[in-house]
Amino acid sequence: MARINLLPWREARRKEQQRDFLVLLGFSAVVTAILVGLVYIHIDGRIQYQERRNAFLKNEIRILDARIKEIRSLEATKKALLERMRVIEDLQKKRPVIVHVFDELINTLPDGTYLTSVRQKGDTLAITGRAESNARVSAYLRNIERSGWLDKPALGVIERKTQGGMRVSEFRLTAKITTPENKQHQDRDQLASAD
Repeated sequence: MARINLLPWREARRKEQQRDFLVLLGFSAVVTAILVGLVYIHIDGRIQYQERRNAFLKNEIRILDARIKEIRSLEATKKALLERMRVIEDLQKKRPVIVHVFDELINTLPDGTYLTSVRQKGDTLAITGRAESNARVSAYLRNIERSGWLDKPALGVIERKTQGGMRVSEFRLTAKITTPENKQHQDRDQLASAD
């Protein structure tokens, strides 16, 4: 029987398998590197795309913020203008009222009574004056109560003083400015509540 030495063949086969394995390992490493590179490029592209979208959105937000500030500014201006218009309308409505009020101050004033000062604060008149007697002050209060443009007289102070050898009554009172329509409504309300 002949003896065959298979060791060199096995060793050659082992070297060949080792070489094939290394080639396959190198090829796998190259393919893996290419795949990792492609994935990196894809992910980097998606990140850049998202960053561009974020930059666009930030720019649009800045533009909208500027518009919102402008709208708020316009709303504040509009509110101020509407307030001015309301004040002007109120003044226009009240312009004839003050003429009637001065007329009523004179028409309600009884003989022997005169006014030293009249001050208005809102719808309230502060009236200071002098009268020959307390009865004239009472008559003045009744006249104010019957007036269409003045209402709710309230006597603050009456002081008896001597002036130039004559005794006079100095008085201070307040009255509300109203309109004949408002006074009629108030009178109706008072009558309804009294029933």
